[in-house]
Amino acid sequence: MKIRDAIESDLPAIVQIYNAAIPGRMATADLKPVSVESRLAWYKEHSPNSLPIWVMESEQNIVGWLSFQLFYGRAAYQHTAEVSIYVAPDRQCCGIGQKLLQSAIVRSPELRLKTLIGIIFAHNQPSVRLFEKFGFQQWGYLPQIAELDGVERDVIILGLRCL
Repeated sequence: MKIRDAIESDLPAIVQIYNAAIPGRMATADLKPVSVESRLAWYKEHSPNSLPIWVMESEQNIVGWLSFQLFYGRAAYQHTAEVSIYVAPDRQCCGIGQKLLQSAIVRSPELRLKTLIGIIFAHNQPSVRLFEKFGFQQWGYLPQIAELDGVERDVIILGLRCL
């Protein structure tokens, strides 16, 4: 398995993995599948040198991905990024998320990032444990801010300084 920068032709696989996470109501606040076309602008906001999207490839198949997103979109936060990780359902619990997150932490300085955050549903304990395993700490708790199928859900903000 190898991690590499995503290219535009990876977008269908990225979207497929993302859409697979929607029905579980654990990893995303989207309630309906997204299209490749709707994610093209999102893809183009990223750059391998500053806010990359990485894919994990196994036998020429994309089995997971990670993206960096500027936190809050204001200049003073330019050294802080939100990290999002998605893994194909049949490849979860195989260490892919760990490898992607570890790479994000290690490579943060070259991306001029000092702080990484994860914004995670509190009931998504596998993701919470993954981030905590790498030293992320709870920096915020937002109770009942999302409603998924009539159930109000809490969100945890986890943070890590990467100096």
